[in-house]
Amino acid sequence: MLSYIAFHIFLATILINGNLYPPILKSKNNREKTKMHEAKGEIHMKNLVILGGGYGGMRILQRIFPNQLPNDVEVTLIDKAPYHSLKTEFYALAAGTISDQHVRVAFPEHPRLKIRYGCVKRIDLKEKCVYVDDQMIAYDDLIVGLGCEDKYHGVPGALEHTYSIQSIDASRATYQTLNNLPAHATVSIVGAGLSGVELASELRESRPDLKIILFDRGKLILSAFPERLSNYVQTWFTSNGVEIVNSANITKVEPNILYNHDEPIQSDAIVWTAGIQPNKVVRDLDVEKDPQGRVVLTKYHNLPDDENVYILGDCASLPHAPSAQLAEGQAEQIVQVLLHRWKGEALPDELPTIKLKGILGSLGKKHGFGLVAERPITGRVARLLKSGILWMYKHHSG
Repeated sequence: MLSYIAFHIFLATILINGNLYPPILKSKNNREKTKMHEAKGEIHMKNLVILGGGYGGMRILQRIFPNQLPNDVEVTLIDKAPYHSLKTEFYALAAGTISDQHVRVAFPEHPRLKIRYGCVKRIDLKEKCVYVDDQMIAYDDLIVGLGCEDKYHGVPGALEHTYSIQSIDASRATYQTLNNLPAHATVSIVGAGLSGVELASELRESRPDLKIILFDRGKLILSAFPERLSNYVQTWFTSNGVEIVNSANITKVEPNILYNHDEPIQSDAIVWTAGIQPNKVVRDLDVEKDPQGRVVLTKYHNLPDDENVYILGDCASLPHAPSAQLAEGQAEQIVQVLLHRWKGEALPDELPTIKLKGILGSLGKKHGFGLVAERPITGRVARLLKSGILWMYKHHSG
């Protein structure tokens, strides 16, 4: 048994290592002073501003610290929370099977890393500054990794009357609601992608007394996965008493009422996991975007008309669907581009293709599913792999 576990922890190590898997406030006067300092031969410290300490932002910090950052560059990280959050585990926080501290990882520390806590309100590309709460922060280079928000597809009442797991604050609120429900209450989960499936299965384990209904537009849940995996997960739900409504069409949401094909379904709590869109700050940018609202970039991950602004993660238009793994792969390349530009070196003609190593999902604490090297895996092995990768990530990052 020990050798069995050791093998899969070893495989998790391969996956995660990649072989298979106060800030500067500049006004016009400040800029004039900077020019004076440069004229006197003093070093002008460039400011790399990173918006968002998610998976991509953390990977940027891990790669440039402690030794890669040039002496004339400092970094300002801006985030609402004083820690990095493991967003892929928010489903378990909302279901109540893990505590808040299990999804928090401390940001790194460094003399030239300044962390500013606040909410990004706006990006001014022309003036090269961002607005955080009521203050302006100037940048020389900017990395935008603000993540995503729920997309409600124009369904009336969905924003106002459903719960979310898109942020740690929203997941906490969802946890409070779900775990304060009385016995035999009905929970409706809209959307049977990875987030909806993991939430439904985890909630079944946490609150077996609840009636859980999972709504999905497709004929099978997890439509982006091979049919074999979709059937496996759907069978697991059926055998564990979770009701699945396929070919659903949610037309309206009212307090405690979900309308499927205009038919009302009484629910004590409704959780929305049916799609995402880029953060509103990015949606408000006057730049080219793809049909999903994600920003179109050059092959070096910067704006086509501004080589100092990079878009990272869920907000970037890339060949693959947004994921933590994709954001980390993109971050690795952005660091290399920055290092070349800071040194005045020519960029490579092409960057390597970002290769995704696989995807894993959980069905409670004992079962799972996924694709590793394009091979479907199910059962305890998949769950053990996911647990091993999460353990490795937390201990390498914290």
